[in-house]
Amino acid sequence: MTKVAIYDTTLRDGTQREGISLSVADKLRVTRMLDDLGVAYIEGGWPGSNPKDAAYFEQVKAIPLKTAKIAAFGSTRRKNGDVATDPNIIALVEADTPVVTLVGKTSMLHVTEVLQTTPEENLHMIAESVRYFKGLGKEVIYDAEHFFDGVKLDFEYGFDTLRAAFEAGADCLCLCDTNGGSLPWEVARFVTAARELFPEAKIGIHTHNDGELAVANSLAAVQAGASQVQGTINGYGERCGNANLCSIIPDLQLKMGYDCLPSRDLYHLTAVSRTVAEIANLAPDNHLAYVGKSAFAHKGGIHVAAMRRNINSYQHIEPELVGNEMRILVSDLSGQGNLLSKAEEFGLDVSTTEAVKVLEEIKRLESQGYVFEGAEASVAVRLHRAKPDYQPIFSLVDFTVIVEERRGRGSLAQAMVKLEIDGEIAHTAGEGNGPVNALDLALRKALIGRYPQIADFQLADYKVRILDGENGTAAVTRVMIETQNHHQRWSSVGAGANIIRASWLALADSVEYGLCIAPERETKRAEA
Repeated sequence: MTKVAIYDTTLRDGTQREGISLSVADKLRVTRMLDDLGVAYIEGGWPGSNPKDAAYFEQVKAIPLKTAKIAAFGSTRRKNGDVATDPNIIALVEADTPVVTLVGKTSMLHVTEVLQTTPEENLHMIAESVRYFKGLGKEVIYDAEHFFDGVKLDFEYGFDTLRAAFEAGADCLCLCDTNGGSLPWEVARFVTAARELFPEAKIGIHTHNDGELAVANSLAAVQAGASQVQGTINGYGERCGNANLCSIIPDLQLKMGYDCLPSRDLYHLTAVSRTVAEIANLAPDNHLAYVGKSAFAHKGGIHVAAMRRNINSYQHIEPELVGNEMRILVSDLSGQGNLLSKAEEFGLDVSTTEAVKVLEEIKRLESQGYVFEGAEASVAVRLHRAKPDYQPIFSLVDFTVIVEERRGRGSLAQAMVKLEIDGEIAHTAGEGNGPVNALDLALRKALIGRYPQIADFQLADYKVRILDGENGTAAVTRVMIETQNHHQRWSSVGAGANIIRASWLALADSVEYGLCIAPERETKRAEA
């Protein structure tokens, strides 16, 4: 397998995405994860741009890295200046990294209008900066900024800038599609030209996603001869983002036969993707290829029926290869196979007849405002209730909820719940900061004597969505509840014009799942 070096710039280019700001501690944590993943290079930041990046380079020295080299990023010296006294160059030296990545201008537009210098001086800036760091014993990666746009404007000068860097000793010439507007065949053509003009050079590729082609352009570059790929986790980056390494790495390694990471470490890709999202304080994108929660989620009844016969019928790889998992969704688009698969997942012995009965109920309820895709506990309890020998652990006789607002006292919610449990009537009350909280407390009070494990249940999330807002206060409301204990987290749903009743339905499903199904599922997982 031909090797391709993965160069991660999440900590520098990725943080240029709107809404992302990482602390030094955040950056150090991501560094450890990237090193564990097995990337070849980690670009830690631009030490000449801010004190935080300078602090990162000082503290990262204490981390014993297994695979990755730390790179400091900065620009070539200023025009008409001395490389030894240039503040940016000095900051790069003080970062004391084994690798320095220097960005220089390739496009004549940027040379004459942005830098406002001569083409000759720009070549001197590139060559002198590269030569200076090679003299210090550094590995130097030259980032040819706006390369693809530059060679379209002036082919000869674009390659003159690469020659200046190469002849000064650059270890890698990285061709950058900085504006993200190139097409894969253009990238392939110019990478091929670079390989032909500089057969001894190592060629890299750095793409942006403004044309939704960053991944495709990176793959095209590798196929044309690039041996280093720069990108970010989850494609984070300025404007529309950078090339997404979470797609590029498995594409190269699993589909194209290149050696990017130690094969044992590809399994960690999904965890890295989601953890980096959390560190960046962004919701993970469920629809990312390979690593998204929905990447291997199947909803259509025909798809699921086929997959029950052959798991590969609607999956392009085994999700476990990248640390992900297959999921079967249940909705009004489902077939009986979806329900049978969910029953097997939850360890429930359900016949086809029972599955069809539950499927009909789900389709009817979804027409009334329910959504079961994100409420697997509500699916599981319906399958559980469909069994011929089903005995409910409790059934509702009635409930009353009172909400008071009094001057000097504020608001108070009281709930009284009457349940039938094992043939006996339990009548309990609870006070809470709202009607749903009061209902929850009263329900728990009624059950805790027989089911003490309910004390471990925690309401983790409560979401309300209005489905037909044009009906105002008479609108149908959907309630989603997430509950967790020490081992699992599960979701349930209720819907209706009465928000309190909808909440009760979701609560009842949640409690029944937690008491009847969650323990069995946890036992099966432990045995596996």
